[in-house]
Amino acid sequence: MEKIKVAVAGVGFIGPAHIEALRRIPNIEVVAMFHPFEDEAKEKAIDLGIPNAYADYAAMLDKEELDCVHVCTPNNLHFEMSKLALEKGIHVVCEKPLATTVAEAEELVALAESKGLVNAVHFNIRYYPIVRQMKTLREKGQLGEIYSIMGSYLQDWLFLETDYNWRLEPDKSGDSKAIADIGSHLMDVIEYISGLKITQVMADFSTIHKTRKKPLKPVETYSGKMLKPEDYADVPINTEDYASVLLRFDNGNKGVVTVSQVAAGRKNRLSLEIAGSNETYSWCSESPNDLWIGKRDTPNQMLMRDPSLFEAEARSVVSFPGGHNEGFPDTSKQIFKEIYADVRAGKPSANPTYPVFKDGLRELLLCDKIVESHKKEAWVTI
Repeated sequence: MEKIKVAVAGVGFIGPAHIEALRRIPNIEVVAMFHPFEDEAKEKAIDLGIPNAYADYAAMLDKEELDCVHVCTPNNLHFEMSKLALEKGIHVVCEKPLATTVAEAEELVALAESKGLVNAVHFNIRYYPIVRQMKTLREKGQLGEIYSIMGSYLQDWLFLETDYNWRLEPDKSGDSKAIADIGSHLMDVIEYISGLKITQVMADFSTIHKTRKKPLKPVETYSGKMLKPEDYADVPINTEDYASVLLRFDNGNKGVVTVSQVAAGRKNRLSLEIAGSNETYSWCSESPNDLWIGKRDTPNQMLMRDPSLFEAEARSVVSFPGGHNEGFPDTSKQIFKEIYADVRAGKPSANPTYPVFKDGLRELLLCDKIVESHKKEAWVTI
């Protein structure tokens, strides 16, 4: 079978995760990568085993015969990079957020549709097998009417005032930090599992560190490295470290989500509790292979990730037997399997099972309304 040729733009934290997952799928070859600093680009390409490195993104698209490009750069580059690839007839997988404004996202949605190209957003949380199982059980009526949804996404990588990253700078990441960065995943998976749409939001933000110390030399995200006092510059911070958002859904019922990137000890914890008229589902990404099912009149249950016990729709994103745990790296492999089935076909399927640019647009709209609600201190309609 002919190999699909892929390039990855951006090799910070998430780019290498994409590369590793792509290499776990047969007949996909990562032939090139983009990194804006030429000397570092060559070194990173050697480290990652990629034959061709470019410091010029447009040149990479021109010189390489690419089927697909993965955009894994800072947020402010997503729109232009995705647009350029689509204009050249290249399929695109983009990290979230799809763009930094709703207008940009709308343009990308329209362009991808006009070109008939595969377009996807890396909402990989959908691809934990338990998440797919919850969605399938809800669709088959086991959960019943959804009464409430409570969710949180907690991290601690910005706990210290010396923790710094480009995501703290609005010109690179947009007007929101915690909500846009991790809250987008949380809200996407809530709507994905529940089948409900968020119709109104009431948000309250908090900036814990109003001034942070920006390193004057490069420090890799999540590295935990500490510099000397003279290696920092004080920078005012205007985006949120913490947020709580009340939600109203289109079935008339309610929910609440909390996100924080300053919660000591919480490394990457997305937690959901969905209460229905028949039972309750509770799941946490730090224990991703277990689903708690709450009952009123019979004993509660704990369902382990096991393809022999799952619905057929959920079995499709399981690679190993029960007891052989699958986690974060496997989510990217599973989403790429579905995306690249369409890439090989040369066009999107009629009803893609993976998140597409329209889903990225939806999350940008939600984030905008949440920021608006915080500023107005009022309920805002989506």
